[in-house]
Amino acid sequence: MTPHLRAAARPDVAAAIAGRLLRHAAPDLPETSGPGRETPRYTVDWAGPVGADLPDERAVQAACGLMQVHGRATGGPLPLAVDYASVVAGVLAAQGVTALRVARARGLDLREVRTSVAQGALLAIGQYLAAETARDNSGPPEPDSPPPSTAGADALPAGGLATLETSDDARVEVETLDPLAWREFWARLGVAPALAGRGWLPFQQRFATAVCPLPDELHRAARRRTLAELRAAAHRTGISLLTVGSDPAPAVRPAAWCLTPGPAPFPRARRHQHTAVPGPRPAVPLSGAVLPLTGLRVVESTRRVQGPLAGHVLRMLGAEVVRIEPPGGDPMRWLPPLAGDCSARFSALNAGKPVVEADLTTAPGRAMVRALAAAADVFLHNWAPGKAARLGLDASDLLPDHPALVYAWASGFGDAFGDRPPPLGTDYLAQVHSGLAAAVRPADQPPAPSLMTLTDVLGGLVCAQGVLAALAAREATGRGSRVDSSLVSAAALVPRSAHRPRWTALDRPLRTADGHLYLGPEARACPEAVLRLLDGAGPMATEHLAARFSRRTTEEWTVRLAEAGLTATPVLTDLTALARAPAFRAAVAPPDPSTGHARPYAPWEFA
Repeated sequence: MTPHLRAAARPDVAAAIAGRLLRHAAPDLPETSGPGRETPRYTVDWAGPVGADLPDERAVQAACGLMQVHGRATGGPLPLAVDYASVVAGVLAAQGVTALRVARARGLDLREVRTSVAQGALLAIGQYLAAETARDNSGPPEPDSPPPSTAGADALPAGGLATLETSDDARVEVETLDPLAWREFWARLGVAPALAGRGWLPFQQRFATAVCPLPDELHRAARRRTLAELRAAAHRTGISLLTVGSDPAPAVRPAAWCLTPGPAPFPRARRHQHTAVPGPRPAVPLSGAVLPLTGLRVVESTRRVQGPLAGHVLRMLGAEVVRIEPPGGDPMRWLPPLAGDCSARFSALNAGKPVVEADLTTAPGRAMVRALAAAADVFLHNWAPGKAARLGLDASDLLPDHPALVYAWASGFGDAFGDRPPPLGTDYLAQVHSGLAAAVRPADQPPAPSLMTLTDVLGGLVCAQGVLAALAAREATGRGSRVDSSLVSAAALVPRSAHRPRWTALDRPLRTADGHLYLGPEARACPEAVLRLLDGAGPMATEHLAARFSRRTTEEWTVRLAEAGLTATPVLTDLTALARAPAFRAAVAPPDPSTGHARPYAPWEFA
């Protein structure tokens, strides 16, 4: 399949990722043919519905908030040193085309899809956008999170990373979800329990706030110990620890997802094919238009970000998504800031999903899940390794009686550690293991994961694309599948050079009199052209050249650069502005009574 792209303004990285995923999604499926059955088409560009001139990846990062969120932990807006937004857009394009294949096989007359790098960036910061805009409606900001202001990331303390340094110059990332294990780990390093406790809240909240201002005493305690001593303390307390290397190359290059066909439908299933593969069910399209997955049902048992985002994507494509939650509801529902009576971050990924409560520790609860899966097209979970088998809810338990089911597991590390027990499968450890922690920062910064949840978002998107590939295969073969994806398999999609890049001052956001400005590709590549705009300036180092930008406002510099034929993008440092800016009116929905926070619109337009 060779989707058609506009020759002009094509983001090459996004197109390459889309092509790679589409080849992986349907290597053996026959093409549709005949009148009205031409190959689905897609268009991916930089800005999409965003009314701004966005000529490249960095302009998108500046305008759509990625620089602001990524830079929070280090004191100011900072680009990601990889084409992250383009990779997200490539996955979105592949999702759109694969969803069209499913829709057309089911008789829906949809033929093309559009998306953009800017829409990918907005989807990636959706949780942060929800939290910032809900905070205006729900009182003061929660502790240890950045306040919304025009100062943005510059108002945060520098050094807000969780990465620890040892006495023998190693850098390590630790992870635990257990406060008792956290306290015991630091006790073995000579830290008093009360002091360790002060670090627990920012450590856990870093997933939500993208900053981790640990007490300095914890960093000093780690620097007094060797790597071997930290590893021993982590081993004895059950904390996961990985060494942060400086090599940006992926440690492994797994397939984005692995699709294992289920058993062929047996005679009894064929006689009841109308129940094995449910037909279209009544559904209300999110935008009032026909969507590719309208009539399909997804059942998910997921938590945190990766799994819920996969379900969120399938819902935006038109599926009915039913959540299974423990009795009393998912505890993440009440994490501040609240939008009405629900966590804004939770709502950003789970709004519109009906909920069924089931206690999976009991036989009736597990029977309820089996019944829900039997009436679904997709069953999705991101449980810890081995949990599905212990519950009797693995693919091998469900597919024999429901051979048309798509069974999807979104994991942290998949089989990347072989027979060894994997670390805790969370975003930051996945960044470390995949080399992304080194790749996202330039060579003059120590390697460390971005505290923006890069792999959680990308992992959820890759899982959803695996599900779509399995649904497309089911339409051609009548068989369901098991889909395995992971955070590290998603991280491996991100292209990166063999060595970390070296940046000048012009490769970073420039402070102006009232904010920040990011130079376009021509200006970054040609400092002499920028120098000519500085009144009476002679030859100077790029650091001194950059410092002179503080003499004028962002708007003044933008106009002067444009008059010289150079592009520049104002750096967004206040996410709440996305809900107010006219340029984002068609891409971001303002807070409304149903959610209480702003949200990106679905990142595809189908026709």
